[in-house]
Amino acid sequence: MRSIGELARASGLTVSALRFYDRSGVLVPALVDPVTGYRWYTDDQVGPARLVAGLRRVGMPLAGIAEALRHRHEPAVVHRLLDAHLRRLEDGLADARRELSRIRTLLDPEETPVTTRLVLSRADLAAAVDAVRFAVGTDPDLPVLAGVLLEVEPDGVRLVATDRHRLAVARAGGKVDGPPVRALLPVDAVDELRALLDTGDGSTPEAHLTVAADRVSVSVAGRPVAATALPYDFPDYRRLLHGQVSGAPAYRIPVDVAALRTALTADGAPVLTRDHDGTTHEVSVLGLDDRGGLRLVGPDEAADPEAVRVGVNREYLLDALDAGDRGQLVLELDGPIAPLALRRPDDADAFSILMPVRL
Repeated sequence: MRSIGELARASGLTVSALRFYDRSGVLVPALVDPVTGYRWYTDDQVGPARLVAGLRRVGMPLAGIAEALRHRHEPAVVHRLLDAHLRRLEDGLADARRELSRIRTLLDPEETPVTTRLVLSRADLAAAVDAVRFAVGTDPDLPVLAGVLLEVEPDGVRLVATDRHRLAVARAGGKVDGPPVRALLPVDAVDELRALLDTGDGSTPEAHLTVAADRVSVSVAGRPVAATALPYDFPDYRRLLHGQVSGAPAYRIPVDVAALRTALTADGAPVLTRDHDGTTHEVSVLGLDDRGGLRLVGPDEAADPEAVRVGVNREYLLDALDAGDRGQLVLELDGPIAPLALRRPDDADAFSILMPVRL
């Protein structure tokens, strides 16, 4: 047996940290003296303690540390947790850079606006637009959602759209000349850009973008489109993403898009109806079959508290399946109150999230 001080020295954790992880149920001592309350640990707990220390040093949240410790004998699960945390760190760094750029502008308002130029594949940019266009908001009371966010990154651009009920994210890689910058492109300009990407005979495979916080211009084969960016701060969509990727989903189910679409639209397909803001919507309930595959759940089973179930707006689900015209997707299910994620198996940066409907 090792004392708490000995485990602290062996693992790199402080004594106070070990006490904290005991109280949190993450790293519980093998024995606690009933009289003195002193904690004792076994040699087998040195490895887990070192894992906790490493994850603590890189800022892994407590829930993520606990998840990694539970699955430490399943490397694939832990690697997914590490990848998700790294994405959070990268997103946080990108946010900090953008905020510092904004602060510099406030300090020196006469400073020349940040402008960045990109060269992207027409096909990749068109696919990214297609993957997010369906999620653009149409509520006149929420003009901030009536567009697509363009976030320039060191090696491409990320596109984001949401109407509060669904969120779509896609990415196009390319050459970037300039600092990170973001602009909110109005939906009319998004549609004009998409039409431009289809013009010509395809002899010019590249699209040239110039992005500033207040203006975006695109040129394809010498044909330009320019638009003034919307003057709003786009919602912090990363908060939802962080919640979605903080741990491995309960179920990851590969699906054939065409087959699922056929099942959703077939005569007699099981649906529920729900009213929202005076409008009746059809809800599809997704669950698991006996082999762990996806199946549509009927109204009689939808409220079963013992089963894995999630209900989503059927129209929204069909839109997400059609976006980008991909043959295969991976659906991530966590339960009836967690968002449903649809991801491309070959591209972690392209996905949609649908908010669940109460069953």
